[in-house]
Amino acid sequence: MTAPARVPSFVSVIIPAYNARHLIDTQLSALAAQNYLGEFEVIVSDNCSTDGLQEHLADHPLEQALSLTVIDSSTVPGAAHARNMGIARAKGDFLAFCDADDQAHQGWLSALVEAAPGSDAVAGTVETHTLNSAEVQRWLPMPDPSERPMLFGWKPSIFSGSFGMWRTTSDAIEGFDENYARGGEDNDLALRIHLAGLSLAHAPAALVSVRLRSTFGDVWRQMVKYGEADAKVYAAYVDRGIPRRPRFAVALEILRLTLTNPLLPQRVSGTSRGHWVQSSAHLVGRAIGSIRYRTYFL
Repeated sequence: MTAPARVPSFVSVIIPAYNARHLIDTQLSALAAQNYLGEFEVIVSDNCSTDGLQEHLADHPLEQALSLTVIDSSTVPGAAHARNMGIARAKGDFLAFCDADDQAHQGWLSALVEAAPGSDAVAGTVETHTLNSAEVQRWLPMPDPSERPMLFGWKPSIFSGSFGMWRTTSDAIEGFDENYARGGEDNDLALRIHLAGLSLAHAPAALVSVRLRSTFGDVWRQMVKYGEADAKVYAAYVDRGIPRRPRFAVALEILRLTLTNPLLPQRVSGTSRGHWVQSSAHLVGRAIGSIRYRTYFL
C-alpha cells in the first residue's frame, strides 16, 4: 500500500475514556488550544464509565469549539473497542488518538498532520514532567522525544495516547484488535502496520504530557498488566520475526532487582523505590503472561 501523498481534509481526534470525569477537562482544554489551523472534531468514546462522564460532557462549554461528540462504547470493555467505535463514528480522513487523562501540547495535532502526507501512520511522543512530581517521574523514565522507541528491539513502536493514522490505514489493518482488552493493543497495532508493509513516521514535536500512576499499588497493578500484555503480543508474533529473548536475560534482571531492592538506602541502590516497583511488577507480569500464553518472555 502506498502512503497517501496529501494532507488531511478533516481530522478526527478520538479519546477512549473510562471514569475520567475528574481529568478529561484538562485534555479537552488542551485540544481547544491547539495551533492546528485545519478542521477537526473530537470524539469521546465512553467505555463503561460509572462516574457520570457522559452527563458531565453533555452541553460542555467546549462542545462547539471542539465539534465534540460523545459516544457510548460500553458493549465491550477495553480501550481497543472504544477506539474502534470512535473510528466507526469519525468523519475524518485522518484519525488522531490521545487519552482522557493526559494533556496534548499546543503543537501536537499540527505535528501529527505535518508528518502524515508521506506516511501511512504517525507515532507521536510523550513526556512526564508536566503532570507529575519529580519523584513520580523517576519511577518511569521516558526516552527523549527525539529518540524512536523500538518494540522488542525490533520495530518502531507507538504509544496509543499520541498517535495518528489515515482512515485507509485503519481500514487496511482492520483497526485495533479487541482481543487485547487488558492492554497491548498499541503494540499489536504497530506490528500489524509494519508486517502489512505500511510506513510509520516519527513526529518528535507531536508531544503529549502523560499522567503517571502516583502510588506504589497503582504502579504495581498497571505494570503487571503491561508485562502480561507484552507477553501476549510477543507470543503472537515471535514466529514472525521478533528476536527471541535471551535465556540469561531474566537472571540478569533478577540480579539487578536484588542489588537495587528498596531495603537498601537509595543512595546505595541508585534506584528509586517507585522504579524498582515498576520493574519488578513488569517482570511478574511477564512471568504470568509467559505461563498464560505458553511462551518464554522473561
